[in-house]
Amino acid sequence: MRIALTGVSGFIGSAIARRAHAQGHEVTGLVRETSRRDHIEGVVDRFVVGDQSDRDAWDRLLDGADAVIHNSVDWGPIRAADFAAHLQANLVSSLELLRASAARPFVFISTIAVHHDMRPRWHGEIDEDHPLRPNMDYGAYKAAVEAHLWVDHFRDGRHTCAIRPCGVYGVDPDLERSHGYTLVEKLRRGEPITKSGGGKFVHVDDVAWAAVAALSAPSASGRAINLVDCYARWSDWAHLAQELMGTSCAVDDSSPASPANRFLKDAAMGLFGGSPPAGFLSRGTAGVRAHLESLIHAMAEGAGR
Repeated sequence: MRIALTGVSGFIGSAIARRAHAQGHEVTGLVRETSRRDHIEGVVDRFVVGDQSDRDAWDRLLDGADAVIHNSVDWGPIRAADFAAHLQANLVSSLELLRASAARPFVFISTIAVHHDMRPRWHGEIDEDHPLRPNMDYGAYKAAVEAHLWVDHFRDGRHTCAIRPCGVYGVDPDLERSHGYTLVEKLRRGEPITKSGGGKFVHVDDVAWAAVAALSAPSASGRAINLVDCYARWSDWAHLAQELMGTSCAVDDSSPASPANRFLKDAAMGLFGGSPPAGFLSRGTAGVRAHLESLIHAMAEGAGR
């Protein structure tokens, strides 16, 4: 099929494009004029230049498309705390793209940040049926788009799906944005690691696999899918990086070793015919270690140029 993909040049978007190409699909990718393309030129056969809120680009983006994966986010107004601009650039444009692309299958890259307040009746076992109670504009915008996905599904029978990844790791084309980059830099300088807390993580390749698979899996239609692999403290990341780098710096290990809540992933594991790729949502901290090894190598190569 031909997939119209927004945010194709970014971290998650480029991984989705590679996965789609590997599975024999054609990709039409939406990019800004200033976006780099060299890392995806071999897997995207048609580029459309425009912004996600540029309605003039949508006819070209959707031309010949059999399905849509909406992945892009305009972070500018979010970081600037410009609420009105954020609503127009992200919420309104997403809803209008959803409408303009009817009745094609539509997969929306949402976020686990649609959650914050976990209700006690779930006893810390959070499945996709838990109510959405975010604590930030970003999570609220994603939750609002999800609501309209379900309208299209239940009213019109449209194939819609929301993918909810947690913290996505992997080597970002923009290296400095990779999870672990700042931590590795601090260890190189011999600085202590004092960042507390941690989070739930998933590898970018698992997000890409799920997004492409969800386009054609009948059981994904009208569903939200949690994508969570493991929990790790930042101190855990630091110890793994130290082991790989052969360094020794002070690390704050005071944060709890286990999370207060966990997100169930039974839906993700069972939605795609029971045959996800090896390691899907089961890499654990070994996956974080492998990522750090790749990141450290990439950073060393970059420093050597």
